[in-house]
Amino acid sequence: MLLLLQYTLIFSSVLTLVALGGCYSEHSGVINLGLEGIMVIGALGGALVMRFLPTGTPGILVVLLTIAGAVVFGVAYSALLAVACINFKADQTIVGTALNILGTALATVLVKAINMKLSGGDDVSSTIQYVNAKQSFIAYLGSFQFNWFMVIAIIALVIAYVVLYKTKFGLRMMACGEHPQAAASVGINVYKMRWSGVLISGIFGSLGGICYILAGVSEWKFENGVAGFGFLALAVMIFGQWKPTRIALAALLFGLFRALSNVYIGIDFLAALNIPSTVYNMFPYIISLVVLAFTSKNSKAPKAEGIPYDPGQR
Repeated sequence: MLLLLQYTLIFSSVLTLVALGGCYSEHSGVINLGLEGIMVIGALGGALVMRFLPTGTPGILVVLLTIAGAVVFGVAYSALLAVACINFKADQTIVGTALNILGTALATVLVKAINMKLSGGDDVSSTIQYVNAKQSFIAYLGSFQFNWFMVIAIIALVIAYVVLYKTKFGLRMMACGEHPQAAASVGINVYKMRWSGVLISGIFGSLGGICYILAGVSEWKFENGVAGFGFLALAVMIFGQWKPTRIALAALLFGLFRALSNVYIGIDFLAALNIPSTVYNMFPYIISLVVLAFTSKNSKAPKAEGIPYDPGQR
């Protein structure tokens, strides 16, 4: 059961971070369906930093540089969504979907190219190993494996609540997601607020991506992407009604079902059921369909999300 708690918390941390990223973006008025792709690219940035850091680098420096690498890659990638959807008023759903497809393909090509160059053409895999660097993110509390991203997720929740509900910046951002023309009439720069929302989603999405690949073994095959966690985070955001505290609770629920697929063999009554592992892997996605089917009707999304801002519209 301790292992179940460990995996629940780490997967909940991933979902919390990515869902918060989507929350910022949608509160500003931009639907970010590209979170899956942002996770992959952010994970790539962090993994490359861990791969090329010299042996013996202090643990705290490994953590900070890895996070910085992930954030730089993720923010740069999310800027593509901002340019297309905010400046050129492209369809946000199509652009987000394209970013998801491109993210995994781009990461795979880049990693294969890097591995081929380093091996002289012998290694054509899309795998990056970071065995030693991974240990910097882990601490042991007795037999419990603690990951520093659990703390980062809690800090991100507190920051999101304060920023969105207690600061002028957050209130102005949410105004742009509700009625951008009204916000503009009182001097708020809607373009700036929407750009901020998308770039912040890039920060949180990339952190969720590096957190996800560190939850498993000490290497990651990038052609596998992130197994739909970006879409699962969107379900968490919707179930959480775009509110940080509710998102945290929803993330715990979805994280629990995802964790079951990792530890069900060690839980006697679940192992006795002889249910195939693939069924447990499907649980969080099945739950997301069921939850959204019963709750989406009453969802209170930002009114102007997905609608390109037109200054001349009233």
